[in-house]
Amino acid sequence: MSSSFASQSSPRLQPQEEEEEEEEEEEEIVLSNARAHKQRAQFISEEVRPLPSNSPGFQTFKCSTAAGKFISDHSAMEFEKRKKATLTTMSSPEPDKSPKGDIDIPIVPLLKTLNSHPSYFTTSSCSGRISILSTPTAATTTTVKKKAKGGNWVFITHEPADANSVQNLIFPPNPTADSIQSDNQGNLVFRFEPLIIAVECKDVLSAQKLVSLAISCGFRESGITNVNNKRVIVAIRCSIRLEVPLGDTNNIMVSKEYLNYLVGIANEKMEANRKRSDSFHDVLLKNELFMRPDNTLSYDHDFLNMNQDLGDNDVSVINGGMQDFQLTREIKDDAINGLPGGPELTLPIKPMLITGEPIEKLYLWGHSACTLGTTKNPKSLLVFGGFGGLGRHARRKDTWLLDSVSGQLQLVDFSKTPSARLGHTGSLVGEHMYVIGGRADPGNVLNDVWVLNTANNEWMELQCGGIEFPQSHRHATSVIGSSLYVFGGIQNGNISSSMYRLDTQTLKWEELNVQGVKPSSRHSHTMVAYNSQLFMFGGYDGAKALGDFYSFDTHSHTWKKEKVEGSTPYPRFSHTMFVYKNYIGVMGGCPIKQHYQELSVFQVDKTKSLWKRIKLNSIGEDLFVRSTSSIVGDDLVIVGGGASCYAFGTKFSEPMRINLLPLVSLDEICDTRIEKIPNGGSNLNLEGIYGKKIVPLRWVLRVDKKHAKPAKDMLKKFGWLDLERKVYAQENGVYICFPITKEFVSIYQDKKPGFNEGVDEVNDLNFQETVKVISSARALDLLVAFGATSHADHIVKVRKASSSPLKVMKEVVASLLNHHNLDSTLLEQLPTRWERLGDIVVLPTTSFKDSVWDSLGKELWLSVAESLGAHRLARQGRVSPTGTRDSGLEILVGVNGWVDHRENGIIYSFDATKCMFSWGNLSEKRRMGELDCKDEVIVDLFTGIGYFTLPFLVKANAKMVYACEWNPHAIEALRRNLEANGVSDRCVVLEGDNRVTSPKGVADRVNLGLLPSSEGSWVTAVRALRINGGMMHVHGNVKDTEEQSWTQHVSKSIKEISTLEGYNWEVSVEHVERVKWYAPHIRHLVVDIRCKQIES
Repeated sequence: MSSSFASQSSPRLQPQEEEEEEEEEEEEIVLSNARAHKQRAQFISEEVRPLPSNSPGFQTFKCSTAAGKFISDHSAMEFEKRKKATLTTMSSPEPDKSPKGDIDIPIVPLLKTLNSHPSYFTTSSCSGRISILSTPTAATTTTVKKKAKGGNWVFITHEPADANSVQNLIFPPNPTADSIQSDNQGNLVFRFEPLIIAVECKDVLSAQKLVSLAISCGFRESGITNVNNKRVIVAIRCSIRLEVPLGDTNNIMVSKEYLNYLVGIANEKMEANRKRSDSFHDVLLKNELFMRPDNTLSYDHDFLNMNQDLGDNDVSVINGGMQDFQLTREIKDDAINGLPGGPELTLPIKPMLITGEPIEKLYLWGHSACTLGTTKNPKSLLVFGGFGGLGRHARRKDTWLLDSVSGQLQLVDFSKTPSARLGHTGSLVGEHMYVIGGRADPGNVLNDVWVLNTANNEWMELQCGGIEFPQSHRHATSVIGSSLYVFGGIQNGNISSSMYRLDTQTLKWEELNVQGVKPSSRHSHTMVAYNSQLFMFGGYDGAKALGDFYSFDTHSHTWKKEKVEGSTPYPRFSHTMFVYKNYIGVMGGCPIKQHYQELSVFQVDKTKSLWKRIKLNSIGEDLFVRSTSSIVGDDLVIVGGGASCYAFGTKFSEPMRINLLPLVSLDEICDTRIEKIPNGGSNLNLEGIYGKKIVPLRWVLRVDKKHAKPAKDMLKKFGWLDLERKVYAQENGVYICFPITKEFVSIYQDKKPGFNEGVDEVNDLNFQETVKVISSARALDLLVAFGATSHADHIVKVRKASSSPLKVMKEVVASLLNHHNLDSTLLEQLPTRWERLGDIVVLPTTSFKDSVWDSLGKELWLSVAESLGAHRLARQGRVSPTGTRDSGLEILVGVNGWVDHRENGIIYSFDATKCMFSWGNLSEKRRMGELDCKDEVIVDLFTGIGYFTLPFLVKANAKMVYACEWNPHAIEALRRNLEANGVSDRCVVLEGDNRVTSPKGVADRVNLGLLPSSEGSWVTAVRALRINGGMMHVHGNVKDTEEQSWTQHVSKSIKEISTLEGYNWEVSVEHVERVKWYAPHIRHLVVDIRCKQIES
């Protein structure tokens, strides 16, 4: 038994310290498809021989479940013989062939525990060492044999090093001392190397279990290093290393002080190595795998397939320290997935075709991804940060836009971005993506908050108030309303169990005082939002992977540990979690189960909720570790993921897609006819077009929108369209679903579209002529060419007769009036129209005006808000007649009046209770934005929240705008909007009366957007224009019979004012814009006045 273990790479001459803190860019795992070294380093006397550069490469090992379970009797006998011989040698008093000659005392208990198990024995080990290695220089190796020496130790200890001894060796008190032999001239390297143990395992599955346990205890470089038909070898090791060149034997390049410093660091690492080794030993002793070595057959082989039959025993599976997972019994008649007597559901997983940029740009892990639902980028994902990328793998700060339909990938450029990071979270609130925390490098964990405005593509770092959010990475974040909830993670160096909330409207952090059954501290877990609840699963607590499932009520701030049944997901961390309809799904993560990839789903709105496992087909060797999963329509889009495996290096996963629509059919299985197959089992295939084994009650034909018209014409012509059901769209109108008859299903599902079949014909087809198709066979061929596919119609089962919001509101309010014995004639005061500001529904001022309504109080407004689907409800009031024209909006349901409103691609943020907003000015704001103001300076005399200032800056590209405003609430909103739209550097805000604050002689254009009249500031406008004139946009409310006279009055007045100011201008009317009707027979007009210097 060797007491030292050879280095498996040539000594490095560059200073390098490999931190014990897991370098999180590399999620180190063990795969059953491991590629292992064929050659293991060995010791010869005291020489260290590095692996030669021409050593054999890697071999790919693939193991089926059956092969992993049963090894031949001959192999088992050979394993027992080798184990017996090795243990006999260990107990012999004779020294072994290692330099030290015997086993390192500190790890004797650990080796005994490993060797006591019938599936393992150790073949070599080292408890950890501090050494100084002398390696031959280039000059000394040129005259010797072709096979160069690896080097000699000049100092080595398996205990903490004595600084004085090292000092005396490198800097001998007597210069003539023979401490370092002159004939051993070479480069000196100071090293610390941690524990390493080589273990031969009885089979691959036993090896996988041991490696998982080792990784869970911090030995993250552990892996299977050799697999063949004779032996399975595991190396248990970690990365607490240190390697620093000192110079050569004739020229030491470091000082005594620096050498003492290195010894101190090495001793600290030796202590950390000891603690980690002891922790591994403790876990082995507590593990059922080692507590019951006499009963291994029942549980040694359920690592790969956790749905196998377990006979009469329910076994607690402990895989990588997963002690909270109790494997539920699964019976042989396919009663899995919580569907007794039912068939097994499988889902295909398919790679995405990426265009525009190399697919390697998405080779990432630890990144974030959000699904965009805007009309600008429908069905697109926004991917930020992470580790990996094209070329040298590193932390990234790139923002990628991925079209999930076409696969188009493009880099979004910004003038300012967050720093490179991984382990952060990205969450979408409206059109804003919030990025929180992450790790910039091993010593720099972040607590910043950045927001990306997806409307104008600009990043901004937020300055948040409230409590100080800790430095955090590997936490989980979910969104409910305008709040971001953050739980767990590694915060300020410790694993956390705190729940924080960030209000994105007030930008204030708070730590919530939670109730109920509080989850333990964890990181690398997942959390999703469903209605007003958060659901959290899994994670890592520093000792083991977790498999618990919690819910959190955001109203009462109460945690609840969910008691669920069925095929619960095995414990894991660094996985993904998603919400699809009323399903919560869990996928991927560590530890890896390569031979049984699965998707675990949980149905929320069921009286009795069961976890169900769904098999994933064609998954290959993809690693969904620290990947992201995003719901896009009915698809689950998975981006990135991967790991660094000791056996074969770094691996990344390509973007994948899973269609989740078949999940909905799980609810319909009771309404379907399942055909039994001869072997007594059942068969169900829900991939693409449904097979004949299961017959849903109703079907639809799904067609791309561009082919919808001709498809409908043909279905209707040949009687294949089911007229009793309605057509509906899916994925925001990308696909159209036509209800079809059972007769059509029976003849269409056997049609098999070939690759690119009929594409040219479809492209050349005149769709107006499709109705002329006289052959049903020809129609079927065309539908196949369109890419039309048949699916079970799950929508029709839950559809109800649609009611307008007005009708629903009337019914709700009528019930309320009846309950309180109030007159039903009050229903006449219900509004027939209302407006929306962000998520606020604004009722007109004339609604609910009778004082009787006040007796119903909050009950009324909550009922109205719910019936209209509103988060917040308000009633419009009259605009204040004061000069600041304050809003009279009254909030009826909700906390405050701040809203974000997008218009013409511009974000307007304001407090609706303080500032007015008019939808009727939309056309005029668009008209101002369409002007070419590239080199112009503009003065906006009545800016408000930026109604016209923002179009001038964002759309018309004005050089500079002077914004005059005296309402402090409007100014607060204006400053926010300038920042949010990224134009604050081109705007000067002038607070106060414009007749005092407005600049003079600077403007090419002046806007006077005050109603009912801006005449009080016409003199100010003239003075603001340059000496050679410019353009004025004068707003006013005018009777429809006085438009011409008002226009003439404006023109004449401006001419007179300019003359009095000493200008010789030609004043003319260029255009009159009718913006809207302001009141009966009263129009809102804007007259464009051109002022031009008359040459003398």
